[in-house]
Amino acid sequence: MKKFTLIAPLFAFAVMAMSFTQPGSAAAESLKVNPSNSELTWNARKVTGSHEGTVNIKTGSLEFNNDLLSGGYFEIDMNTITVTDLSGDSKGKLEGHLNSDDFFGVDQYPTAMLRITKVASMGKDGEYRITANATVKGVTKEIRFNANVDQASGTAKAEIVLDRTDFNVRYGSGSFFDNLGDKTIYDEFTLNVKLSFARS
Repeated sequence: MKKFTLIAPLFAFAVMAMSFTQPGSAAAESLKVNPSNSELTWNARKVTGSHEGTVNIKTGSLEFNNDLLSGGYFEIDMNTITVTDLSGDSKGKLEGHLNSDDFFGVDQYPTAMLRITKVASMGKDGEYRITANATVKGVTKEIRFNANVDQASGTAKAEIVLDRTDFNVRYGSGSFFDNLGDKTIYDEFTLNVKLSFARS
């Protein structure tokens, strides 16, 4: 009898402790990205100038734990690459070249992906240092960038700088080809990301 009277309170205490220390289902949630309200613009530079355009986000979600960003991903539809600083034949020619194997080979690699692997707070609400795996043209590389996430407005913003040669996109790269002169295209390009997200 004495043994039972000792074990019972200990068991009750253990159950109470678990209820306080184990995260509840309400603390973690996945918020779906709304592609139609999201934006992804790109900018690439060359010796003689630069070009810019857009590409569509196909799907994605952001993960939160106790209202803090903890993970997520977004997928890009590479068939939607557009050039916004040109028009007419020049626009069509550059878009076709970007779709070709010289650049992103979209027939073989129709999607690109960014998946968050680590999130660190930068000390201010909504400001994060992100580590992620970027997959372009079948190649995955680890990248890092800063992001601002505002749950109240359902938006996440980031400027991401990528080295295209990391993903076997080497056309016109002075890092791999000599004597390109003013036809040289710089290796780094910038993606400006604005994600719109909400509870399903």
